[in-house]
Amino acid sequence: MAAKIEVEKIDKSRFRVRVTESGTETSHDVTISLGDYARLTNCKVEPEELVRRSFEFLLAREPKESILTRFELSVISRYFPEYEREIKRRLS
Repeated sequence: MAAKIEVEKIDKSRFRVRVTESGTETSHDVTISLGDYARLTNCKVEPEELVRRSFEFLLAREPKESILTRFELSVISRYFPEYEREIKRRLS
């Protein structure tokens, strides 16, 4: 069963993400800078979609329990160097 990813916008740069899978749920607070948003999306998708797709990327590589509970979206590249290239491809 695929994970259910719910993205709630808290303000223009902060989001709460809930991931439900196999009857359990995790919650994550994610921030994104306007510069990163523009660079990764060319402002062609909503920030919520960038966050959702980023979680799909992460969940393909690690269990939801291994994802940090609070982080800046740009941190993903430190753990997965292919993140930016892959997320741009997914969003194009």
